[in-house]
Amino acid sequence: MAIGLIGKKVGMTRVFLKDGTAIPVTLIEIPPHTVVAIKSIEKDGYSAIQLGAYSAKEKHLTKPEMGHLQKVGVRLLRRLKEFRVDDIAGYQVGQELTVADVFSPGELVDVVGISKGRGFTGTMKRWDFGGFPKSHGHRYHRAVGSIGNRSDPGRVWKSKRMAGHYGAQKVRIQSLFVVDIVPEKNLMLVKGSVPGPAGGLVVLEKSTIAERKSQRLKLNRLKHITENLLKGAQA
Repeated sequence: MAIGLIGKKVGMTRVFLKDGTAIPVTLIEIPPHTVVAIKSIEKDGYSAIQLGAYSAKEKHLTKPEMGHLQKVGVRLLRRLKEFRVDDIAGYQVGQELTVADVFSPGELVDVVGISKGRGFTGTMKRWDFGGFPKSHGHRYHRAVGSIGNRSDPGRVWKSKRMAGHYGAQKVRIQSLFVVDIVPEKNLMLVKGSVPGPAGGLVVLEKSTIAERKSQRLKLNRLKHITENLLKGAQA
């Protein structure tokens, strides 16, 4: 288990390698974090650290939240997140961590965010149903079709794929490749897309599947990106 950080999705762009190859990347802005609390096995039964990011005004916090932050003597923070760690040595309350302190180019990370909400959608969009024939002889094309038999069990099974609310759910994208880190701008560039709209909050963690053989092969396949990245390239 390793520490993670909270960030904000800026949007997508692309970077170029020295040979002209374009790599699609997502920009994630990760501000400096403050260590708010430290949990130990002796006192709490597990080891973890609580991080806070994004300055807040008093009107945006509840009294318990303000008391929690003021008790340890840190600035008012809007977002708090606890991360399990194997060893709490080296961390202390009030310590500041930046994106360059935690992550580095060429590694794999997991990104957790809330997907875009699509509202109430039909089965073709929500579950990728094929629909009915599109010829003129048919009177409906995107309907759900039969949802079960009448006699046995005489009801609709639970979890039946039907129309309904789609999106706005927590999504974890595993094993994204860190293309570059720009410490002076608090930016991380990851290869590919991440869940949520531009401006949405995401949580970044060390990849939980990085030790798998398939992921080690993936790293070997992508390591040329960090080696041949054209610094300062514009989208």
